[in-house]
Amino acid sequence: MAGLAFLSFPSVTFGQGNSEITNNLSALSPPYAEMPPTFWEQHGTLVLISGLGVILLVAFVLWLCLRPKPKVILPPEVEARNSLELLRGQLEDGALLSDVSQILRRYFIAAFQLPTGEPTTAEFCDLISRQEQIGSELAASVTNFLHRCDEQKFSPAKPSDSLDAVKHALALVEMAEARRAQTQTPPRA
Repeated sequence: MAGLAFLSFPSVTFGQGNSEITNNLSALSPPYAEMPPTFWEQHGTLVLISGLGVILLVAFVLWLCLRPKPKVILPPEVEARNSLELLRGQLEDGALLSDVSQILRRYFIAAFQLPTGEPTTAEFCDLISRQEQIGSELAASVTNFLHRCDEQKFSPAKPSDSLDAVKHALALVEMAEARRAQTQTPPRA
């Protein structure tokens, strides 16, 4: 086919001017209208800004969902009651008595703003007996209860009678709350 095209123009040789052939071409078609701008030329900036906004919005929502939740700080009496209620009905052994006495100590330390730490039973009892806001009657009841818990925890022989430690500790928390309500000054009007 290429050979036929060459035969149809025998007078044309390579390197020779082709003005004769180009002059015989039909007239050129009219030019196309100006090309309209592409989508990206028209809306590229808006798409980039919107995309960045969506990414920032998704990042903000993820941050809200994944951030650590603030801890709910329960009042000491509520925390003590909840912890003691979890122990209700369990076998009263050394571990239970230890847990009950620790809950009671933490309650008194938090409720009456006592110095924190891990005092022994004797040190803790001495500490609460010197606190005016606790009162001598409540301090004596707590001291008696903690000593009885220690006796049963560390006694080699199994006690014949149950201390009913959870019930007794809940009663001591109620007494302490009544004492706290008594000693707090009413707000001034």
